[in-house]
Amino acid sequence: MMMKKNLIMWGLVGALMLILVGCSSAAKSGKSITVGSKNFTENIIIAHMMADLVEAHTDLTVERKVNLGGSNVAWTALEHNDIQMYPDYTGTIVANYYQEATGTSKETMAKTLELTAEDNLKALGAMGFNNTYTLAVTKETAQKYNLKTYSDLVGVSDQLVLGCEFEFKDRPDGYPGLQETYNMNFKEVKGMDHGIMFRSLVEGEVDVVDAYATDGQIKVFDLVILEDDREFFPPYDCLPIIRQDTLDKYPELEEILNKLAGKINEADMQELNAKVDDKGMKEDVVAHDFLVSAGLIKKK
Repeated sequence: MMMKKNLIMWGLVGALMLILVGCSSAAKSGKSITVGSKNFTENIIIAHMMADLVEAHTDLTVERKVNLGGSNVAWTALEHNDIQMYPDYTGTIVANYYQEATGTSKETMAKTLELTAEDNLKALGAMGFNNTYTLAVTKETAQKYNLKTYSDLVGVSDQLVLGCEFEFKDRPDGYPGLQETYNMNFKEVKGMDHGIMFRSLVEGEVDVVDAYATDGQIKVFDLVILEDDREFFPPYDCLPIIRQDTLDKYPELEEILNKLAGKINEADMQELNAKVDDKGMKEDVVAHDFLVSAGLIKKK
């Protein structure tokens, strides 16, 4: 009986060792990828969409590193292979990372493809929405100062406080560029996380905020978007960006991720963002539900 128990015990140990060896072999085979995101609602939603698509259409193990930080943090993670893919925006890539001139949407896309290819990265198909930067104010502020355009804002900017993301304060396609193009000089510029900017605006702590055109909270708080009448901000078409060595290893990923190409417009994205920011839904749930409704994956 004791011998039988020992045999059973060693059998279990052997089985466990096989499992561990199998896990180790799987890890060494590299059959996994990591999807990252920046630190705001929209980017997190899109990252989950990318991850869900890969999980649904391949046998790869997908790790999700969402909410990494600002643009430069996510970009550095991609360059260092800490992540293999994440969603980004053409204007950010060209103007911020490479600090080169942008142009029309088509020109900026071409420049994005050219520049990223030089760094062994691949920008895939644009998803269909342009999440350009913009400036937003409350209706009360717009009426008080008769604000419709950025040029209208120039004459009163020294009386107002700008609330903006920390990186917007220093990006060439952010506040420094606005100052140069429009000669804006706000009374104060307060750096803050994107998540609290709109609350700070409606509570009167700041008077103007930098916003994304697809921000769900623009609709929630019924804000006024000012017109960029000198067309300072470049187009920011959203797309997946992936390491070329990852694509060489798993070429099927290009077709899989391009299932998102042209599938989301500005109104769609604003609604998806509002589901998180206003209704309190989780980003991964919003992403999954959208893919199911679009017929791109099956419901879990």
